[in-house]
Amino acid sequence: MKKTILLSAMFLGTLTFAQKVGGDRDSHGCIGSAGYTYSQVKKDCVRLFEQKIKLNEVKPKGSSTSMTAVIFSKDMNQAEIFLPDTNSGSLILTKFGRSTSKTWKNGKYTLVHYKKTGYQLKKDNVVIYQ
Repeated sequence: MKKTILLSAMFLGTLTFAQKVGGDRDSHGCIGSAGYTYSQVKKDCVRLFEQKIKLNEVKPKGSSTSMTAVIFSKDMNQAEIFLPDTNSGSLILTKFGRSTSKTWKNGKYTLVHYKKTGYQLKKDNVVIYQ
């Protein structure tokens, strides 16, 4: 009898844990607890910390530094940035200027190619991430 109760408790505990982990799928099916966020550019769930292009906050407010990831469309005409202070999750910037331009804009935000392999994200012409 004790074994049955113990096994039942273990099974119910496992079942409860399984419902919590992965039970937070968003409207696109991305599991936030597993680190996934929906990318409008890739039209898929991505992990921001696994992206090739990550920019660090230039002047952190407080004791921690935030980062943003950049994902480009295949044709490089769009750049998607994931800012921690936006409610929408990400912001799409569109290539600005000639086809060879390395500048993407959306309202107050501008992403520019910086040095040989980096990028800078500016808000109102002030660098906020690089």
